Amino acid sequence: MSDIFREVDEDLRREQLRKLWNRFAPYIIGLAVLIVAVTAGYRGWQYWNLRQAQANGDRFVAALQLADQGKHDEAITALKQIAASGSSGYQILADFRIAAEKAASGDTSGAIAQYDAIAARPGVSEDTRNLARVRAAWLAVDQANFAELKKRIGDLAQVGNPWRHAAREILGLAAWRAGDYAAAKTYFDEINKDQDTPQDLRQRSQLMLALIASQTGTAASTDKPQG
Repeated sequence: MSDIFREVDEDLRREQLRKLWNRFAPYIIGLAVLIVAVTAGYRGWQYWNLRQAQANGDRFVAALQLADQGKHDEAITALKQIAASGSSGYQILADFRIAAEKAASGDTSGAIAQYDAIAARPGVSEDTRNLARVRAAWLAVDQANFAELKKRIGDLAQVGNPWRHAAREILGLAAWRAGDYAAAKTYFDEINKDQDTPQDLRQRSQLMLALIASQTGTAASTDKPQG
């Protein structure tokens, strides 16, 4: 008797499952097809991105080879194509390299303008922006006056700023060049006293402090880095 009840119960379950399947089968099949399609699309997008990155990398290396051969104009042309159509990472790299190639070919003003354009571009990271600002300032140190350079990177020379070492050296050299020995001494003293200053930069700052002392008739600063 119990076997009969069990068979009836199993028949009822099968009938319920059949009705559920008939009702929801289109949705289940559609969902499965959608999952397969999305997965295939994502894999295809990954493959396309990889191929694009490889192509951009090859183009960038080819441009660098032109630069190494001294073919600056050809290198700049190739880099401009990458900057116009490459992925965002290679666009930034290409723009920086264009500026470097312009500087190497003697077009200092063009290089400064290129760095300024990178720094002014919406969406670039703060580090990228500040790197471009510092590089432009280094090129401008022989052209711009002290006030102009201070306007460009004065904020980067503040205590705690990760770019302060380069900014202080640039501003110190600009002040020295302008004959403003007091301002130059201030910047080189800050470099010398900063415990995080790289050793080679500290040595350059101490040399500049000795030169300033020789010009002003004062003793060079011997202050040690502040801990």
